[in-house]
This record gives sequence, C-alpha cells and structure tokens, in this order.
Amino acid sequence: MVTGTTSVPRLVIAAPSSGSGKTTVATGLMAAFAASGLAVSPHKVGPDYIDPGYHALATGRPGRNLDAYLCGPRALPGLFGHGARGADLAVVEGVMGLYDGAAHQGELASTAQVAKVLRAPVVLVVDAASQSRSVAALVHGFASWDPEVRVAGVILNKVGSDRHEELLREALAGSGVPVFGALRRVGAVHTPSRHLGLVPVAERRAEAVESVAALADRVRAGCDLPGLLELARSAPPLPEPAWDPAHSLREARSADAGHPAEPDTESGTGPESGAGRGARPVVAVAGGSAFTFSYAEHAELLTAAGADVVTFDPLRETRLPEGTRGLVIGGGFPEVYAAELSANEPLRAAVAALAASGAPIAAECAGLLYLARSLTPEPDAEGTKAAPLPMCGVLPADARMSGRLTLGYREAVALSASPLLPVGARVRGHEFHRTVITPGAGEGPDGPGDGAEGGPAALPAWGVVRPTRQVEGFVRGGVHASYLHVHWAATPGIAASFVRSCAR
Repeated sequence: MVTGTTSVPRLVIAAPSSGSGKTTVATGLMAAFAASGLAVSPHKVGPDYIDPGYHALATGRPGRNLDAYLCGPRALPGLFGHGARGADLAVVEGVMGLYDGAAHQGELASTAQVAKVLRAPVVLVVDAASQSRSVAALVHGFASWDPEVRVAGVILNKVGSDRHEELLREALAGSGVPVFGALRRVGAVHTPSRHLGLVPVAERRAEAVESVAALADRVRAGCDLPGLLELARSAPPLPEPAWDPAHSLREARSADAGHPAEPDTESGTGPESGAGRGARPVVAVAGGSAFTFSYAEHAELLTAAGADVVTFDPLRETRLPEGTRGLVIGGGFPEVYAAELSANEPLRAAVAALAASGAPIAAECAGLLYLARSLTPEPDAEGTKAAPLPMCGVLPADARMSGRLTLGYREAVALSASPLLPVGARVRGHEFHRTVITPGAGEGPDGPGDGAEGGPAALPAWGVVRPTRQVEGFVRGGVHASYLHVHWAATPGIAASFVRSCAR
C-alpha cells in the first residue's frame, strides 16, 4: 500500500483566455526559480505535449500533464505528487481560460478544477494591453465566480508604460487580489509556431534554450519572485499518496485480472491484467524531432511492467535497437520530416519486418502516419502539389495533410482485440492533427487492400462514442494504430498487456 502526503509548495498560472501570456509567465517563472537554485517541478493542465517540452528545458525535470478528462480528477493529486517528488516548488500552467474545460461537461478538465483538486493558489495572468480601470472588474469576476477557486494574485502582461502600470495597480488596489508582477509590452521572445502550435523543443533546442533564458530574464525583472514563493508555500499538504507505476499495475491487476476498464471521471483508475515473468524484453520508443509527443508516465509504466525501454530516432538510426520485441510510436510531426523518414529505407523495412513477425506495435497519430503506405506532405511555398512518399507499408492506408484541424476529447470502445486492450475496453483520449488517412479504419477480412498486401486483415481499432459516433484506427496482427492519444496512467493495463505480448 502506498501511503504518505504531498507537501510541495505550488502555484497554478491561469488566465481569462488563451493568448493572455500563460506560457510566457509559467515558463519564465519555472526557469527563474530553477536558476535561483530551487528544484522546480513543471506541470501542464490538459493533454498538450508541446508546452511541457519547454517546461522541461526550463527546469531540468520532465514536464507532466494533469488532465482530469483523460485520467479522472481523483487521479490528479497522486500524479502531481509523483511528478513533484523531491521538488522545492511546483508550477502548473493552465489551459485556455481559467474556467474553460471539456465541452458540455461543466468544469471537467478546466484549470479551475485542477486548482481545486490540488488546493493550489491561482495567479491570474491578465493581458492589460487595452484596459486600465476595467482590469479590476475582470479580476473581481474571475476571483468571485467560484468561491472554491482561490485566485490569490495577478500578473499584468503587455503593460505599455510606467503610467499604464500605475493606473492598473491603482484600480486593483481595492480588489483584495495582490499584483505580483507587471511585464512590459515589448518584442515577443522568439518562439516560432506552425500548424499545431509552438515548434517543439526537440526541433530547435539551441534557440529554445535562448528563448527560455530570455523568458526567465523578463519574469525575474518584472515579478515579485519572493512573494510568489511565499504564496506557493501557503498551499496545504495533499493527503493523497503519490502515484507509483508499480503500485498502479498491482492495484489494477487485483481489481480485475485481464479486463481493462474505462477510468471514469470519479475514480480515475482502471483495472488491468498483470505482466508476465522472465527476461526483460526491449521496447523501442520512437523519439527525435519527428516523434516528440509522449507522456512521461508511459515509459515509467512499461519499465514497471518489466520492459527495458530504449529510445531511438527514426530520422538518424537505420535499425531498431538491438533485441527489440515491441515498438511504441507516439505523436509528433512526421509530415514535416516525411522526406527524411521515407529516405530511411532500412529502418522502414525493419519496422515492417517487426510488424510482420507479430510483435506488438502501439502507434498514435504520427505513428499511424508512419505505418501507412504513404504520406503526402503539404504543397511547397509556391503551391506545387507534393507527391506521396512511401512510409512503412504496415497498414493498407494512405495519409495526407489536410487544411482542417481535428481537435478534441473522445470516448471510445475497443472493437478488436489487440496487444493493448481486449474487445469492449473503454478509454478516454484526445485527437490533435491536421492530416487525413484513407481509409480511416480497418475494414475487416473483406476490406480492400488486405489480400494484395498479404498478412492478417486490418480490423477497426476504436468505436468512438463521444462526441460523435465513428469507427477509427487499425488493428492488424500485433499492431494497434490510431489517431487517438490515450494516457496510460488512466488504464495501466495497456502497459502490462503490451509487455506481456512482447515476452511471448
């Protein structure tokens, strides 16, 4: 039995809306406090993969997600405690506006809900560029909307001048919400973005280091760091024990051997089946610039389930790690590196051979595209249409860039047995992409393309039941590939089942 409490000082950095400067302030605070000698634990509300990369660069610790939709709100204190173990301070960057969450589901997955679950004070980042006295009404509204949310401070962003700052501070003087900083409206720190948000750290590490250092300088110059640290220390201890991957696997195994279940939003847990015994199989995990989307808990669960996890870069390495028995390919930007991935023919052949052997392969989003027959990038700057580029050919499907963003939470049921889950298992996940794959799901034994390519039929992976019903993804032999991103801490049986399949 895991016991204990979490007493790490903590702050939640929120805002009235997206675009207010949360990432600037949160990342700058993380870097500034870390530079002062504190061990800072970085966290991000929601499913986003990109911001945690900058958080990790700022602190030297893995960026951790806190998503009440994917994992259930009751799981969050434990996951927070796990990530913050040994830290002097935790900084949690919110998502969207403070009270924005999963569509049509109240406060679920909002920054406000996470702040309440963590009993953490909230610092509101306000874009003050076009207001003065009205800032007091805005802050009052956010501070009073939910009495259980402790809006304990404000940081003013995009302040135009000393006179402007004076007016803003004067307006807030009687609000009861102290001002902990004011950042000037100056040229933005260079953090380039593209079709899915900021460019990940792995693709611009040297420049990203400079950007994070510049953010730290801005925050250090404009914010009351001692005051913010004192505020963070006012957060009470959390009675819930820290999450532990090995305990999570044992708990799930004892709850229901062999039948992983959906983590509802009340409990945040799901049963799973146990991992087998014997030599530790090697599980290769795709990384590098093309595959940057991953939750830290996945590798921790695979290790706890009995695997040796080895990261490799499909852009640079021509073979899978020695002794690979299973492969995990998460999200990222293969469309940006399609030419390089296609040119690495030896690795594509090795992945195809691993799939043909029946070894387990788990692929999400970018991994789905990489396993397809082909991937067509965007047209070039002159508008010239790109030609399809060969990928691994594991799946009877072809992918291409799309002008439409697909984004949102999903609930789904497993339609086909796989090394991840049995038929009927329910999960929560999210999609985040601007690509289309055709067909969108395995079509069964009689589907087009299966006989011509040989091997087992491509079956459908998921029956999505919310927000709209659709069939999605592929199960083919030991391969499970889909657009759906799932947080394995919610259903740890995925890791145990995957490793057990590797050991067969």
